[in-house]
Amino acid sequence: MKMKGNAIKTKLVLAIFKSAGLAGICMIFLGILFIIASSSLRFSIFFHQHFLAFMVLFFCMFVVLTLVFFLLSIRDGLQYLEEITTTLEVISRGDLDIHIPERTSDELGKMARTVNVMARKLKGAIEEERRLEKTKNDLITNISHDLRTPLTSTLGYLELIRSNTPDQESNLWRYTNIALGKCKDLKNLIDQLFEYSKLHHTKMTMHQVSISIGELLEQVIIGFIPALQEVNMTYRLSFADEKLMVDVDPLLLTRVFDNLMDNAIRYGKDGEYLDVELIKEDQQAVIHIMNYGNSIAQADLPYVFQRFYQVGQRSADTQHSGLGLAIVKRIMDMHHGTVEAFSMNNKTVFEVRLNLS
Repeated sequence: MKMKGNAIKTKLVLAIFKSAGLAGICMIFLGILFIIASSSLRFSIFFHQHFLAFMVLFFCMFVVLTLVFFLLSIRDGLQYLEEITTTLEVISRGDLDIHIPERTSDELGKMARTVNVMARKLKGAIEEERRLEKTKNDLITNISHDLRTPLTSTLGYLELIRSNTPDQESNLWRYTNIALGKCKDLKNLIDQLFEYSKLHHTKMTMHQVSISIGELLEQVIIGFIPALQEVNMTYRLSFADEKLMVDVDPLLLTRVFDNLMDNAIRYGKDGEYLDVELIKEDQQAVIHIMNYGNSIAQADLPYVFQRFYQVGQRSADTQHSGLGLAIVKRIMDMHHGTVEAFSMNNKTVFEVRLNLS
């Protein structure tokens, strides 16, 4: 790198000397003209009277001519450098199909070749990553599908055995009930894995319609009333007076609130209340889902939306895959919205933001 820098400096110095040489030749021709003109007595007297001024003028002309010749000599190089810079800006925006013409064999030509090679390798790496991601998603989808079918049958048989075992104190009923619960947990994990894989599929499309976000939230919360009663929690609603309309895929957004409500109930059951707030802020619908139970450590907050990430005591909950919040994040990204988590004073807040219609 140092040798290349020295080579560029050497070329610039040579260009300056070359320009100075051309300017000197021009000044020699000008001097010859002055010598010819000095044969006139009148001009000779004028020249000697203003000798210092003529010397300053000659020097200024020499400097100007040197600069002009220098700029002309590096003009092509500057244009080529500007073309390379423009191409790098295009590459930085994600267009890796662009190609810089390799016009010269000097340092700029080498730079152009390096940029072209870098763009090709980067494009290849991205395509390979996409291929591997697709292969992984296809594998997860296929495995999930293959597991769901026999698992559904197993659940059916276990339900049948339990329903035909009237004695709830018998070992058969107790063991069947345990096996049934474990199978349901496993089915839930497989369903989440399947959904996460489907949401990351490049061909996944949304069916957006304009809906009232408040009405959708109310429907979701009503569905969680039995779960809230089971853990002795009370929900409290605080909604904006005006109807807030958003353009969303209702099924996907319902999944977002389902996951956030499930998360709030599961980890907030030590608290008494679950608060849901809907407000309008900067042409956005802002939803806060708050629970007052087991809060999230500040160090863990940046990672809660990563797939398979489970926090502290929550990681001991083997019934859940750690995909629920990752699914929430993916759906919000698809809607160009945001979701964030905050934790303070034994309170955990999940904030969802969506642009209004």
